[in-house]
Amino acid sequence: MNVFPSLQLAMPQVDLQEVMDHLRNNTERRTYPLWQQDDCLCFVARGREYRSEFHSNPSFEMQYSLKGLLNLHWRTPDGKEQVSVVPEGHCLYQPPMVPHSPRFGPDAFQLVIERKRRPGEIDKFHWYCTSCDHLLHEEVFIVSDYGSDPVSRAYDNFFNSLDFRTCKKCGTVMPAPGDAKA
Repeated sequence: MNVFPSLQLAMPQVDLQEVMDHLRNNTERRTYPLWQQDDCLCFVARGREYRSEFHSNPSFEMQYSLKGLLNLHWRTPDGKEQVSVVPEGHCLYQPPMVPHSPRFGPDAFQLVIERKRRPGEIDKFHWYCTSCDHLLHEEVFIVSDYGSDPVSRAYDNFFNSLDFRTCKKCGTVMPAPGDAKA
């Protein structure tokens, strides 16, 4: 006898190696959403070797290093930058609203699990001057679908603006990825 006749169980099984191969060989995208449910969002991320912003979001994050090394840069409540090293096969739990910048090479992959955003919750992306650590720019997004790749959209907005990349305190210009100086 089925005690819960109306319960429909969706239990996706994913070949993570296949997903990593797809991200490496078949697409320019750097993320692959595995599922998005009300209380759980899960995706595989391929390294963004150029990543420089600090992302704050209202959810916890669990990051598991599938392949390669993750250097998770993060900021303390007083703004000091720290780095947590997450070797392949290890995972890290990150509380909500910690400004963080996951940095890992193009052949490294992370499995990321977090809570899907609730209505009205926002994600923030901050860039800081490499010379004086002054805040350069903030991008704000409401992330209703992680498949829209909000990190890439924030990067496009930031790096396509010389004004956003120029420090108002010391005048240093953050080079865009691919610039000769980068």
